[in-house]
Amino acid sequence: MKIRIGILVIAGSILALTAAMLFSVMTGAAAISAADVWKAFRSFEGDNSSHLLVREMRVPRALAGALIGAALAVAGAMMQGVTKNPLADSGLMGLSAGAGLFLAVSLIVIKGMSYPGIIGMTFAGAAFGAGCVHVISTLVPGGNHPMKLVLAGATVTTLFSAVSQALAIYSGTSQSMMFWTMGNISGTNWLQLKAGAPVILISILLAIALSRRISILNMGEEIAKGVGVHVTQTRVIVTILVVMLSGTSFALCGSITFVGMMVPHFARFLVGQDYRLIIPVSAIQGAALVMVSDILSKIINPPSEIPLGAVISVIGVPIFLYYAGKERGKE
Repeated sequence: MKIRIGILVIAGSILALTAAMLFSVMTGAAAISAADVWKAFRSFEGDNSSHLLVREMRVPRALAGALIGAALAVAGAMMQGVTKNPLADSGLMGLSAGAGLFLAVSLIVIKGMSYPGIIGMTFAGAAFGAGCVHVISTLVPGGNHPMKLVLAGATVTTLFSAVSQALAIYSGTSQSMMFWTMGNISGTNWLQLKAGAPVILISILLAIALSRRISILNMGEEIAKGVGVHVTQTRVIVTILVVMLSGTSFALCGSITFVGMMVPHFARFLVGQDYRLIIPVSAIQGAALVMVSDILSKIINPPSEIPLGAVISVIGVPIFLYYAGKERGKE
């Protein structure tokens, strides 16, 4: 029965994602009809501005949004499954801030850095941010309470963001850093997708392969050890995958928070506690959420665009406060 429900949820989510991606390609400062979008692929004309707009700007943007949403949602689902922290999110846990700090340093030190190089730096920064949050939360008494991790993440995020902005202003790269600070996919191109998409897709596939172990570990370490799950190994692999997904997402669009916190809860509500379903459902619904948010960013105040990160934060903050309140109520 659960498998059947899961299949129906996945099918419905794929349809919603497909519709959102199509509508995203059609909307913007210049509206493009569905017929013109179809013609841009079926009978492309190099001198047709609409065809060029679709193929060189709108489609890469839509694909980037879907990939980023899937990556952040899967990263959040894995973090929540392994830590049992319902507030876990790469943006809240310091990974995005760490990626931003390392990127700011690399833009100053390394001139003309390649895009794969940028992704490598954001990997390292995300890992550094996660490590700092872990150290701070370990030093502060209070066990593994979810709010303690969030406060440690907020501390690291505030510090790293301030340092990043100071470095950007000092070096004259504040305009370059603005893109990554606000969260935006409007400038994504095919070259960036070629570098980032394989990392995200492979990481999501590995997360799905690891989903059974995450489900068991979510039941408790003793149970996991009892059925032969290597707890430490699983945590290390999950951490590596989360860093890869978070770092690549930051390199593609900058800082976007709350997707990884929100989407897994909705997936759990629909398909239950089995991460073999939660992870693929989160991937699809995370992609759909970012696509819908990107559409809103384009249509709320045309022809200007609202930063994608701001739109998602407006959606995410009330949900974060709801779950934070639930955790406080358990005390």
